[in-house]
Amino acid sequence: MPRSNRSAFPAVTLDRPASDDGARPSITGVVLAGGLSRRMGGGDKGLADLGGRSMLAHVVARLGPQVGTLVLNANGDPARFASLGLPVAADTLPDFPGPLAGVLAGMRWALRHTPGATHIVTVSADAPLIPHDLVARLAAALAPPGATAIAVAQSDSGLHPVIAMWPVALADDLESALRDGLRQVRRWMDRHGAVPVTFPSVQRGSRVFDPFFNANTPEDLALLRTAFAEDGA
Repeated sequence: MPRSNRSAFPAVTLDRPASDDGARPSITGVVLAGGLSRRMGGGDKGLADLGGRSMLAHVVARLGPQVGTLVLNANGDPARFASLGLPVAADTLPDFPGPLAGVLAGMRWALRHTPGATHIVTVSADAPLIPHDLVARLAAALAPPGATAIAVAQSDSGLHPVIAMWPVALADDLESALRDGLRQVRRWMDRHGAVPVTFPSVQRGSRVFDPFFNANTPEDLALLRTAFAEDGA
């Protein structure tokens, strides 16, 4: 998307449905926008228009009310995300080592800026249908507090490893694993006990979607645009 269009969206308004039971101050939300978006042709796919605002803005609006603090993980010039009004945390390791680097960046940011945070919850920047009860249900799966397990979202299509809740106490272990060359999210997650949390499909327009449907390709984005247009959103 050309730079001239990147600030053309309205300010983000947080979605606060009647069922929302409040933000959790001990949980920091991390929106992962550090990918290379090769299947979308490169660039920041989260800044693509979806119903009059960026796809990333939809993600922020849904996740923001569920967490105590929200941060964007992205590399490069942070000014391109200025309209979102969020702090931006770049990867702390070089050479784009994958989504686990974004998880680590989120953990390090939370430890530095929100010392009361016990966990982060990560979502991808191209998943604008994430549930309004995502954080509540992931947190419930990790009771009692202090457990080192990782709650991971699951739907009919399987596990979604980058949509998960992670204890910030695992930051040093994760950094060590990344420096040793580990790149597979599931492999590291399984070391600490992955707890799947199942979410139902959602209706948008005339189509039923996976709640974690992400726009990896132009065709995926077109499906979302049609559904949002049908809903008048």
